[in-house]
Amino acid sequence: MNSLEEILSQQSDVRVIDTSIPYTDYVPLDLSVNSNELKNHKPQTADEYEAFITNYLSKNQGKVAYGGYMEKRNLYQRSSIFNSLDTSSERNIHIGLDLWIKAGTSVLAALDGVIHSFQNNNALGDYGPTIIIKHTLKNCEFYTLYGHLSLESLALLKINQPLKKGDKIATLGNANVNGDYAAHLHFQIINNIGEYQGDYPGVCSEKDLDFYKNNCPNPNLLLKI
Repeated sequence: MNSLEEILSQQSDVRVIDTSIPYTDYVPLDLSVNSNELKNHKPQTADEYEAFITNYLSKNQGKVAYGGYMEKRNLYQRSSIFNSLDTSSERNIHIGLDLWIKAGTSVLAALDGVIHSFQNNNALGDYGPTIIIKHTLKNCEFYTLYGHLSLESLALLKINQPLKKGDKIATLGNANVNGDYAAHLHFQIINNIGEYQGDYPGVCSEKDLDFYKNNCPNPNLLLKI
């Protein structure tokens, strides 16, 4: 049987953001602890990050900034949901792909599937409104997660609602509803979701990295930005 990574790599023309923006208008953005950009700019609040990303896109002639898979970040230190008294358990490694673009932007289903679950994860630093879609390809079952959405995105959803690749499923939320971040989509692929409903870790600790790297393959295998 094909591995999930092989199946993802075989897909083509997959989009999760407004298709009017071509991949040629996407620019990579490093928000890791070693980021050169963050050595010169030290945004702290959602508004400061919004200004930083708007500036970055303008400087690089882009419309969407993307990146973050397996990045170790300082971004999560402000939120208690990522921290622990045991420093080895601090969650600071990002295991999805971030797509930074303005609030209100359309979010699309990556592939055919059904709504698995959804909920508003409204703690500081969390996903805010979140949708998870279940997919089956070549007898392989897996999931895609879409975080930091608008509240309106959850209003009309139903569990097991069928979706086609490219269907508009949501819009991006602003900092008031999305966990207090600059507007962006957190897109993640999950092999085995276990008992989770409407939520799944998007940031892990170093000690759990091997598990999550295996269970959450690089979303760019699918998107091919």
